[in-house]
Amino acid sequence: MNICIITGNLGADPESKYTQDGMLVVSFSLAFKSGKEKTGWIKTTCFNKTAELAEKYLHKGAKIAVTAMLDQDKWTNDRGENKTVIKLIANNIEFIKTDGRGFEGNNNQNSNNSRSDNRDYDNNDDSDVPF
Repeated sequence: MNICIITGNLGADPESKYTQDGMLVVSFSLAFKSGKEKTGWIKTTCFNKTAELAEKYLHKGAKIAVTAMLDQDKWTNDRGENKTVIKLIANNIEFIKTDGRGFEGNNNQNSNNSRSDNRDYDNNDDSDVPF
């Protein structure tokens, strides 16, 4: 099972892109507490309906809860070094608190408890899982 639930604040406004086949992909960095006095950062990516909602409502400083799958990217850089990064693929975003700007465009009376579900993204290819 690959489920991660994390709360944190956006470090910058989300970045939006489209795939070659026109699917919206939205990414942002999420700051979270890591220990007593340490802040961690994790890249979070959304697809489909969750991406649409993230693009429309999220902004720097917004506090959210994310239900996601952990994902890993591996590559070799220009110097031949193997690199890896862990990121989140968001399935659900819950809007918790804003920095005063609100979650613009939200028709929900209580915008601090809005949710988005992204159940269309499926990354269940376990062919290269070592266990």
